[in-house]
Amino acid sequence: MKNPKLYYSISEVSELTSLEQYVLRYWETEFVQLKPKKNRAGNRIYKESDISIINGIKHLLYNDKYTIAGARQYLKSNKGIDLAPEPQLDQNTTAASNLILKDVLKGIDDLLSELKETKKR
Repeated sequence: MKNPKLYYSISEVSELTSLEQYVLRYWETEFVQLKPKKNRAGNRIYKESDISIINGIKHLLYNDKYTIAGARQYLKSNKGIDLAPEPQLDQNTTAASNLILKDVLKGIDDLLSELKETKKR
């Protein structure tokens, strides 16, 4: 998310998670972990933590192929911990990251050398 806000409307969360609003409302009835607050007008207001829970539930249902009951049981037994899936890094990603880090370190070393030279003058 580019610019995190304190609260998001259901339409914003629907767009961020690529889920229909009715799905979000239904999940509220199925998962005790998902309880967004409501504003004075009665509209749902979601926090970042709610969106994280939604993404975790979405991952369990759509990626791991859990049923609603299975996902509910999983969340109950794991106390909702670690809902977000771990990013999977393949060897190419790791190798590319290492090259980038080496370039950054070389740049830092070059800057330090320049600073030392400037200091000597």
